[in-house]
Amino acid sequence: MEKVSIHPTADVSKQAKIGANTKIWNQSQVREGCVIGENCIISKNCYIDFDVKIGNNVKIQNNSSAYHGVTIEDGVFIGPHACLTNDKFPRAINEDGSLKNNSDWEAGKILIKKGASIGACSVILPNVTIGQFAMIGSGSVVTKDVPDFGLVYGNPAKLHGYVDKKGNKVKSKK
Repeated sequence: MEKVSIHPTADVSKQAKIGANTKIWNQSQVREGCVIGENCIISKNCYIDFDVKIGNNVKIQNNSSAYHGVTIEDGVFIGPHACLTNDKFPRAINEDGSLKNNSDWEAGKILIKKGASIGACSVILPNVTIGQFAMIGSGSVVTKDVPDFGLVYGNPAKLHGYVDKKGNKVKSKK
């Protein structure tokens, strides 16, 4: 197997599967059941929750989080400080005041398809699919599905056009 590079300060579960030539940088945490493909970069201080699936050639920038229920396909870019969340109605306690545990909620899913880019400081809410080669502008809050090659930004993020595979804005969807 090709070399995997894990910084000594990273916390990577022995139950995670890490592909060849992947680099996991300082202070990052990769939880049990994660599958990270080949040639990926998990930058400084990232959090990859349990059972998250990450394809090949993915770059996740500093301080980003991907929570349980997230699937990231090949060639995706996640900008710094992005948050891929899984709970639309978060609460620490149940109605009776008892602390919630894993059986008290159902994680939402996020699918980020091949080649998509998520801008810095964006938040992706659960039960959303980001289409192939779509582009999410920095600081966006994505509450709905994004079409293939869609360009969205804002809070909430709205469709403002389409991009090509290089990320250049185009006049119409192909």
